Amino acid sequence: MPETQAAQSQQDIDSILKEGRKFPCPAEFSRGSHVKSLAEYQKIYDQAAADPEKFWAGIARELHWFQPWSKVLEWDLPWAKWFIGGKINLSYNCLDRHAQGPRKNKAALIWEGEPGEVRTLTYQQLLREVSKCANALKSLGIKTGDRVAVYMGMTPELAIALLACARIGAVHSVIFGGFSAHALVDRIQDAQCNAVITQDGGYRRGTEIKLKNTVDEALTSCPSVKHVLVYKRTGSEIKMKDGRDHWWHELVGKASDDCPAEPFDAEHPLFILYTSGTTGKPKGIVHTTGGYSVGTYYTTKMVFDLREEDTYWCTADIGWVTGHSYIVYGPLQNGATSLMYEGAPNWPESDRFWEIVDRHKVNIFYTAPTAIRAFIKWGDQYPTRH
Repeated sequence: MPETQAAQSQQDIDSILKEGRKFPCPAEFSRGSHVKSLAEYQKIYDQAAADPEKFWAGIARELHWFQPWSKVLEWDLPWAKWFIGGKINLSYNCLDRHAQGPRKNKAALIWEGEPGEVRTLTYQQLLREVSKCANALKSLGIKTGDRVAVYMGMTPELAIALLACARIGAVHSVIFGGFSAHALVDRIQDAQCNAVITQDGGYRRGTEIKLKNTVDEALTSCPSVKHVLVYKRTGSEIKMKDGRDHWWHELVGKASDDCPAEPFDAEHPLFILYTSGTTGKPKGIVHTTGGYSVGTYYTTKMVFDLREEDTYWCTADIGWVTGHSYIVYGPLQNGATSLMYEGAPNWPESDRFWEIVDRHKVNIFYTAPTAIRAFIKWGDQYPTRH
């Protein structure tokens, strides 16, 4: 292609990526916002740019630390260490500090299953369930630094499992519930997980997804796994292997709800999350605790402008980092009410999301461009019903 033609083509591509329109913010919204104007935003931005360490240290002090850090940042490219010497527990920041105060009876999680069931867990209730799950894991010999694979549908028990791992310092590796046995093997083997948390099945577009069967198939090639914790969601018949498999309702059900959060170094690994593996072997990305805690806390608070009375819904699956950060860790650190939905946006009809928004009075809705394109394709008649 001639150079001038190539330059024109590039210009054409760039032109559809540029967005020049401006949408003025309603005055009543601005008045109650964390950032009330573009000038105020610019001031925050300039402070962060001028002295990033001082800026992030100020944000970090809004969280609970068992021990303060001695140094904010040590950056030897490509390695970064944040809040060196600091001791923190992300589960504590998500639960205990709210359950000990006026938010203890506030809804932390609102869950809706695809068939229509609704469960609400307050901060106090969620803390109890997480503590019981953490004690159940400890009873299986799971300890700080062990890797735990989590292969579940979108149920409250998935969030509970993550927070329980964070509470005792086990490193969770969430594997998307739509992945195959082969994908499970790759990720479990790479991290040398010694436990898997799963469920009998889940629901998607009215069909049961057989999760435990997939785990059973994968574990024939995963000798590192000694224990499987199984949440009963659908009640369908599954095989339970003696000595390895444990029912959630039995093991977690009888566990103590007293499990103090353990202080961990800010650089302690919190979770591993793998790339999709569509173009090669999946690569595990390790996220450490301190920097991730501060980053998700602040971005959730400011980007979504979370207020005490909001009902917030991120429609991502927890199998992706967006779900980790903006369904579980970010909202709960902020003491928000986070909604979870198990199923598809068009089941039983294409207004399911809007029905949920209407029923639970969701006022902050975070979704993906793919979903928005689908909504446009389906038509305005679905949202206008509500």
